[in-house]
Order: sequence, then structure tokens, then C-alpha cells
Amino acid sequence: MGLMSEKTIGIIGAGAMGEALATGIVRAGLVRPADLYISDVRQERLDGLRTRLGVTPLADNKQLVSVSRVVILAVKPPVVAPVLDEIAPALTSAHTLISIAAGITLAFIEERLPPGVPVVRVMPNTPCLVGAGASAFALGRYAQTEDARRAREILEAVGMAVEVPEEHLDIVTGLSGSGPAYAYLVIEALSDGAVRLGLPRQLAIRLAAQTLYGAAKMILSSEEHPARLKDAVTTPGGTTAAGLFALEEAGVRAAFARAVEQATRRAMELSK
Repeated sequence: MGLMSEKTIGIIGAGAMGEALATGIVRAGLVRPADLYISDVRQERLDGLRTRLGVTPLADNKQLVSVSRVVILAVKPPVVAPVLDEIAPALTSAHTLISIAAGITLAFIEERLPPGVPVVRVMPNTPCLVGAGASAFALGRYAQTEDARRAREILEAVGMAVEVPEEHLDIVTGLSGSGPAYAYLVIEALSDGAVRLGLPRQLAIRLAAQTLYGAAKMILSSEEHPARLKDAVTTPGGTTAAGLFALEEAGVRAAFARAVEQATRRAMELSK
């Protein structure tokens, strides 16, 4: 059992990310399934999660807050304000409120809550759905070490988690938040090249995806700089050197850096 084995967790919003977090929490044994409460406007979603995970569905958000020590706000950004207005009277300094709503700042949340409520803002990404997420979180003005531990444990149930200052969350959005789409584009492009030369499409996609997975795993397991691992498989005058030259000639490195920059700028605009 983890840090929250004697606690209760509530998730407001049973969409894809809410379900991913619920699944990770149950699998990691952070709380008993019956002590994980979920609310949503769609009864069929709640019924499905109760059947699959054994969680406790609730129709009322304020009731969820009253029975939960940790509350995860997993609703769409336009819905955040009315949900906060609804649950604010039930929140206290004993709660930890974790928001995964994109672009919603700590200040926006805290100004709608009673003073003293600890808030944690999270930027997750979609691989959380398969337990391989990369999430960053920032602490609000009232959040303490225990709130950070709770947030980290929940996020690590669906991947990796790092703490950053809030001003870095927009950069995280441009990097790991949008990053899966960049990786999908790479996989698609690599497989396109192989198909053009005669490899069957599905086989090309599987090989390209596994190649990126393996390369990422080597970096995470060894903590070697990517450049050193790249050099280790680049024989002078060989096939990899020829391929890398084509990529550099096309400006691929700069294009990816620019993609992160543009996505970050857009995240900043949306946060205003």
C-alpha cells in the first residue's frame, strides 16, 4: 500500500484522463476501490467505472468533496469555474485539490476557494492512458510537502512525475503535453519511408513504434545524453550516418525545437 492507504480520493470528471487516473490509483493500491469516489454528469460512465474498477460513483460533487481527502479536478477547462463555485464551500485546508485542467492557473483556482486550501496544478499527457505518462506539477501558495507527496504518488501510478515552478508548466505543455503528437508524426514518417521502399504498412508502423520505445527506454534507464547514444550507433561512413545527414540537411532538429517553442507560446496565450 502507498502513502494514501488510509485516505480517500475523489475524482470530478470521468473522461479519458479521469478514468486513466482512477485505473492507476486502483492498480497501485493507493486506496481501496470503494474509497475512490468519482462524479460525472454521465451516469453510464459512472456505471462502467463501478463495474470495471469497483469505485464508488457519486452524482453530487459537494458530497464527493465531503468524503474525500484528495480531490482531483478532471473536467474540461470551460467547466472549471462553475465546478469550483459549487465545491468551494466544502473545501478546507485539510483537503488537497489537484487540477489537471489545461491552461487553468493556480491563481485562477485559488481566488475561487476559501483561504488555506492546498492546490496542485498538473500538466499530464495522454500516455497516462497506458500507464506511461509524463506529468509535471506545480504547488499553490498553501500546498505543503504532504500535498506534493500525494500528487506525486497519484501521478506516478500512471507514469512519471516531476515538480516544477508554475512558470515552467507552459514549457512542459509544449514539450511533453504536445510531445506525443510529435512522436506519432515521427513514427508515421519513418513508416512512410519504409513503405515507399516496399515494407508492409502495419509492419513498418510496429517497427518504427518499437524503435522509438526502445530508444526512449535506453535514455531513461541509462541516463546517458541522447547525443552519446546516437554516436554509439553511428558508424563512420555507415547507414546511420547517411540517414542522420539527411535529417540534419532537412532541418529536422530545428523544426522540433521550433515546434516546442510554438506550442509553448500557444499555451501561454491560452493561460491568459
